[in-house]
Amino acid sequence: MPGVPRIHPAPRRVYVGMDHVEREKRPAEPSGRGPGGAGASGASGASGGCLVVAIRMPVRIVALVLVVPVRMAWDALAAAGRFLYRTVGRPAGRALAWLARAVCVWPFVALWRWVLVPAGRGLAWLARVLVVVPAGWVRRYLLAPLGRGLAWLYARVLTPVGRGALWLLGSVGAVLAAVGAGLWTGTVWLVRYLVVVPVAWAVRYLLVVPVRWAVVHLVVVPVRWLVRYLVVVPAAWLYARVLTPAGRALARCARGVAWLAAVIVAGGVTALVWGGRILVIVPAVAVWRWMLVPVGRVLLVVGREVGEALGHAWRVAGYVSVAVGRFLAALFRWVVVEPVRWVYRGVLTPLGHVVRDAVLRPVAEAARGAGRAARQAVAAARETVRQARADVRRALFGEHPQGDAPASREPRRPAGRTLDGSTTALTHLTKD
Repeated sequence: MPGVPRIHPAPRRVYVGMDHVEREKRPAEPSGRGPGGAGASGASGASGGCLVVAIRMPVRIVALVLVVPVRMAWDALAAAGRFLYRTVGRPAGRALAWLARAVCVWPFVALWRWVLVPAGRGLAWLARVLVVVPAGWVRRYLLAPLGRGLAWLYARVLTPVGRGALWLLGSVGAVLAAVGAGLWTGTVWLVRYLVVVPVAWAVRYLLVVPVRWAVVHLVVVPVRWLVRYLVVVPAAWLYARVLTPAGRALARCARGVAWLAAVIVAGGVTALVWGGRILVIVPAVAVWRWMLVPVGRVLLVVGREVGEALGHAWRVAGYVSVAVGRFLAALFRWVVVEPVRWVYRGVLTPLGHVVRDAVLRPVAEAARGAGRAARQAVAAARETVRQARADVRRALFGEHPQGDAPASREPRRPAGRTLDGSTTALTHLTKD
């Protein structure tokens, strides 16, 4: 409304107990998490309060001091484990696998291939020769003709004889059945009208009717009158005059006792509820609100900061461990690998070339010449022995004609390849 001054609402204040803790709604401050804002640690420090700022840096320093050796030891153990796996574990595993195959697989494979399979084939051959072939012969030349003969006997002899006998027996049986049926029908009619009907009439009208009248008028009627006036009428009077009033009185007493017990139980439960509330719930709520919640918040802040500090220290320790590992690798390379490499390239390689050119090649040439001379000497000795054996044979048995000369048992050396000739069939075909 115009002319009425605007009244701004006062900040909200919440008073809890006697501590007068004032909580005011304040506008949310920018956290600074942007392209030019502070990092995650500054944002969490601004939102955590003075307790977080007070414990963050000491906790991170202590965690870094404690975690760096652990991370370096862990990385060293991991590198050692990888090295041992590449140099020891993998070859040992392959050797154990080969040993396992040699001990466990190959003997069974050899047993199967060289013992069980030939034995099975031999047993199969024996079974075929001793069982299958004789059984087939017996079936083909003994059982099959015998079965065919029996089938012919059954079809040509036994079946006609059986059918004739069956027809004869059926005819005789039909005649005997007709005679027996007539005799049975006459006998049944005579017995029914000469014996059964007279006996049934006599039993019904001379025995059953008098006995039924006597039982009804001499036993059932007196017993019914006695049961009615000696049992039913007194029982009805007792139920109506005695048991019904007594039951109603007992029911009213039971309802009163139940109401009294319900009142007593309700009062006891109410007293216990109020007593438990005053003695247990109120103190427990106070302990929870004024002791456990503040302590839990402090422990939560401390635990969160310790966890973040350990994670930060572990990452920093990883960078430190990588830097130390690279430094040690570079130091090992410049102290050990590069000198060894220089010695190998600058000293051992030229020395090896000199030894190869000055010693090994002449020795190899001399060894090849000696081998060639030895092979030629052996070939000359073999040719001399062959000629001597041919001379002895010629002296003992004489000369053989050119067409009747026996083929020599000595192996013939193949003709060598020349520029104008070849040992292949394709060359001979092309020449032809």
